[in-house]
Amino acid sequence: MTDIFNQMLSRYSIKTQDDRLNALHETMQQVCLAGLNRAGFFEDAAFYGGTCLRIFHKLPRFSEDMDFSLLKARPDFSIENYFEAIQTEFSAVGRTINIEKKEKKQATAIESAFLKDNTDIVNIRFNTSPTVKIKIEVYKNPPQNFSTEYKLLLLPFSFMTRCYTLPSLFAGKMHALLFRKWRNRVKGRDWYDFEWYIRNNIPLNFEHFKARAIQSEGAEFEDLTHDQLIDLLKNKFTTTKTEQVIEDVRRFVTNPQSMEIWSTEYFSQLLDFLQFEK
Repeated sequence: MTDIFNQMLSRYSIKTQDDRLNALHETMQQVCLAGLNRAGFFEDAAFYGGTCLRIFHKLPRFSEDMDFSLLKARPDFSIENYFEAIQTEFSAVGRTINIEKKEKKQATAIESAFLKDNTDIVNIRFNTSPTVKIKIEVYKNPPQNFSTEYKLLLLPFSFMTRCYTLPSLFAGKMHALLFRKWRNRVKGRDWYDFEWYIRNNIPLNFEHFKARAIQSEGAEFEDLTHDQLIDLLKNKFTTTKTEQVIEDVRRFVTNPQSMEIWSTEYFSQLLDFLQFEK
């Protein structure tokens, strides 16, 4: 009898090693959400980021990490309280995993970019495939002015996940695109998602973006205007090499031909279609 995990995996078209890795990641992510749901995690937290967009809004690219935000600040929160529920869920679908809490290091790109000093980071690995892992990040002191909604997932069983709404997701993505501290690296997935939001006519939650910018960059963003945000994005597009953007995102995209039009001019013109939530 095929276990539930392999049944879930069989839904994917797997032709290459990248296809298999992407499918494994996404199946693990859904099982992890199921475990968190059973443990009541979404009474206090919401799912956001690229993986949320992929799983619940059919973003046509795969994603690796899982990003969560508490609904309000809780310095005493510990993701370790949910380890047992996650492990139990994986056991129920026929898999055994290890969960390790990642110790935070000061002055690293990840911490300064989107984890902050108040973020719990967890790696989940298969015992049999130690190179296949997903990372969970929980924002313990979230910037406010975001909205949430419940979205349905049918596997490994039917359950609801609290997620950021699309305008709030868009705000978080634009904050990452502008302020992610990756030194000389570029996260092309941010750019891919930006194009997706524009193409799907999603307005941006400006107040949530501003709250994120104030928290990460300082009080000078308190008086930020729509036009100033557009100028920041234009500058980002003109100072980043599009070739690096494409190279980062290529292995996550099911249709790489869609990126043939990508250029500095292309992304700058996409800004003409940017809308703000009212």
